[in-house]
Amino acid sequence: MLLTFEVIAEALRERISSGGLNPGDALPTQAVLMAEYGASSLSVQKAMALLKQDGYAISRPGKGAFVTHPDADTDDDSGDGEAGNTPVGGTSARVEALELALAETLDQLTALRARVEVLEAAGTERDR
Repeated sequence: MLLTFEVIAEALRERISSGGLNPGDALPTQAVLMAEYGASSLSVQKAMALLKQDGYAISRPGKGAFVTHPDADTDDDSGDGEAGNTPVGGTSARVEALELALAETLDQLTALRARVEVLEAAGTERDR
């Protein structure tokens, strides 16, 4: 049995493979996917990370996630001077997905640490 994030990722892969979503198309937003699958934001984030890892999607900060193709050259039009240097096979998209997942994990850890500190502070004040 597939986990929710795997179901979402597989459904999006199928949409891409069948031509329902083409390279360059924006992927559905997190809110749309949460509503469509009755999923949590974490499940949707994991699904998107899988798509990025597999080279099906790429994030463009401030713009969203877009379809790429796992066998396509992942050059983007951001004008950062790296066009043409990206290996074929979605390597750039995979690296970007891993970097994004790491950044998201660090953000989650920071948020958890802040929560723990608040709880510890509340516990200390209660003990007084």
